[in-house]
Amino acid sequence: MSKRLPAIFFGHGNPLNALMQNGYTEAWERFGSAAPRPRAILAISAHWFVEGTGVTISTAPRTIHDFGGFPPELYRVQYPAPGDPALARRVQEMLAPMPVGLDDSWGLDHGAWSVLCHVYPAADVPVVQLSMDARLPAAAHFEIGRRLAPLREEGVLIVGSGNLVHNLRAYAWGQENAAPYDWAVQFETEARQMMLAGELKPLLEYGALGREAMLSIPTPEHYLPLLYVLATQQQGEKITFPVEGIEGGSISMLAAQVG
Repeated sequence: MSKRLPAIFFGHGNPLNALMQNGYTEAWERFGSAAPRPRAILAISAHWFVEGTGVTISTAPRTIHDFGGFPPELYRVQYPAPGDPALARRVQEMLAPMPVGLDDSWGLDHGAWSVLCHVYPAADVPVVQLSMDARLPAAAHFEIGRRLAPLREEGVLIVGSGNLVHNLRAYAWGQENAAPYDWAVQFETEARQMMLAGELKPLLEYGALGREAMLSIPTPEHYLPLLYVLATQQQGEKITFPVEGIEGGSISMLAAQVG
């Protein structure tokens, strides 16, 4: 039996992290150096949140610059990782009878490449992206992750990319080193405790967790990739947090690693 790979959720934060060298990006680099090298990556990004579930089928997925108002050099970044059509079809097979489209129009959005350009800077590990169906409840996204968990035994690194706390309306724009909001710290702390205790049901029903959760998750797309990763946890596996920090008061950069 092949060695089981970890699964990891990255808080990706500002797209400019793609160009930066800081504590977050250095931790991403350390993960890439320390983890067993995967044969491929399955990425679930906050930025492919659509009606329906699809996987990228292209052999050369394009680098998508899905943002506005950033410096020109960010739009020049390319992450030319190959695709893996066989992995895309394997995902489709694993999720049957749920319909999963083979998509040749999407590529790698910044939720994927802004992190992976530090984890695997040579862009030499094939990457397939999986979309998240915006119509599904959190528990259904968790179930999809659970069904994909065997990929970890097949040399595939499952990567979620979003942010546990993501409230741009509350972001302290222009305030470098802004103190985290109390509600952001409280929700992140509670979520970490639940993960460590294996009490995941409240995280699937986060709407019942109160004001702090609602401020931290005003919309679900940055939160849901975490659930895909947590769903891959096997009996006896630990969860660790190799990256920590809160930017602008309201963006958690926490990474959660399974295995």
